[in-house]
Amino acid sequence: MSGGNTKSNALTRKDFLRYMALIAGATITATEFTACESKKDRYGHIKGSMQGASAKLGHQLRDSTFPEPTIIDHVEAVIIGGGVAGLSAARIFQQHGFTNFQLLELEQHVGGNSSYGQNDYSAYPLGAHYLPIPNPNNKALLELLAEAGIITGYDASGIPIYNETDLCYDPEERLFINNRWQEGLVPNFGVSKPELADITRFLAAMDTFRWAKGTDQRYAFDIPLLESSSDEQFTRLDKITMAQYLADEKYTSKALRWYVDYCCRDDYGAGINEVSAWAGIHYFASRKGKAANAESSHVLTWPEGNGYLVKHLKQYSAQQANTQCLAYKITPHEHEVWVDYYDVNTHTNKRIVAKAAIMAMPQFIAKRLLPAAQYDHAFVYSPWLVANVTLSEVPMGSGYPLCWDNVAFEGKSLGYVNAQQQTVRVTMPEKQVITYYLPLDQLSPVASRKYAINLPHAQWVKLIVDDLETMHPNIHANIENIDTWVWGHGMVRPHPGFISGEAVKAARQPVHERIFFAHSDLSGISIFEEAFYHGNNAARALLAKLGK
Repeated sequence: MSGGNTKSNALTRKDFLRYMALIAGATITATEFTACESKKDRYGHIKGSMQGASAKLGHQLRDSTFPEPTIIDHVEAVIIGGGVAGLSAARIFQQHGFTNFQLLELEQHVGGNSSYGQNDYSAYPLGAHYLPIPNPNNKALLELLAEAGIITGYDASGIPIYNETDLCYDPEERLFINNRWQEGLVPNFGVSKPELADITRFLAAMDTFRWAKGTDQRYAFDIPLLESSSDEQFTRLDKITMAQYLADEKYTSKALRWYVDYCCRDDYGAGINEVSAWAGIHYFASRKGKAANAESSHVLTWPEGNGYLVKHLKQYSAQQANTQCLAYKITPHEHEVWVDYYDVNTHTNKRIVAKAAIMAMPQFIAKRLLPAAQYDHAFVYSPWLVANVTLSEVPMGSGYPLCWDNVAFEGKSLGYVNAQQQTVRVTMPEKQVITYYLPLDQLSPVASRKYAINLPHAQWVKLIVDDLETMHPNIHANIENIDTWVWGHGMVRPHPGFISGEAVKAARQPVHERIFFAHSDLSGISIFEEAFYHGNNAARALLAKLGK
């Protein structure tokens, strides 16, 4: 990570060449590197920008000493963090008629990794881009979707009816394999019969896990995650990697191993050699959603991704939210909590004195603000790159047509989503926008963060375009703009032993009975449902503490 000691973090040209080769899976020559820098090459016409979470401002937590606050405000409660967990907590406050609170957010906007952007042609996600149909027992989430008009009613059996424009339009998914696009992401085209049999056996095993229950009569794998069974026959799977599970069960298919690895990278930013078998199986077995007008496997999505849900949630803190505010110190006292922060907008140091607080942030930040927080180095974070690509058109390919989700077999990235798939207009925009996802898991998270933050835009352009050209030869000629967004700490990584370990359990505990925690970190996986769940729980616990 960049920071105060710039010399130790300086990267040489050789460093860049090595990192680019690692991501691209090919050798990058010094000549190619220089051509990218000067833009005198096949990529030179491509414009764009580099953005990301406010790392420079956030690093002041580590590198700076702040003066005493000059302005002091008094409120009953404060939420530090405006991601999905913080916004969900604010919603619970408002639903209970509790409005005497403030919300502090470091970025220029709320939303966390469900943030979104927009250009002249489309809105697009900067992170999370879909929500699977919720499980029937997730009543709180179903209520949110009904409140937002996404669920329009229930049929005679009590099964939700979803707004058709919020369900992902067909065609939904395709995979580029053996030089042809096939329908769906499970490898099929050109795959041998023995491999297909292995895939069928694996999917059947995952379906068995989906409906399995422990001795506690809970589902083995559920969402919210904390609703899952604690039966040791299932939790022991958290002790080994997903790769080890596949080996133990004698799954040898190359196509299957790629598919499972892709799924783990998609949800956790790390592959089968890094995530636990419990987490890997949870990806396949935890979803049990039902819809009267859609298959259970369908997803809800929008041009701006989960930013659509953020738009709904942020109304509950419209009067209380303060953006570009860097909280740098939280001090618990016997009957109150002091939150010191730097207001970037006014260049002043301020203090909020509250009766209670919710820390809606990742644990690696919480530990810097509150030394008493139960932080442990077991919390590991996966870095990501998200790029929004504007182009004249996506070239036609052989086989299945353009879908919402488009993935290359054995690709370095997770492919791209068509941000305009859900666009409803009389005439379509003259340009297309696709959102490209690349988990930066080729090196350790720390090393990947360092390289990603320092890599110039021109180098990202080359990497992204070259990867896209494995699916669409000569697509570079169609691309006009690439805006990149690096998430240095994109999501918590569920490595073996983490989800069932003591570190995450300790992190859920309040501090001094008036500082509560809310973040998907506290589940060990980074999905919308978990952030929403912990935001709700923290808000209710705080209200109970205040007797509201």
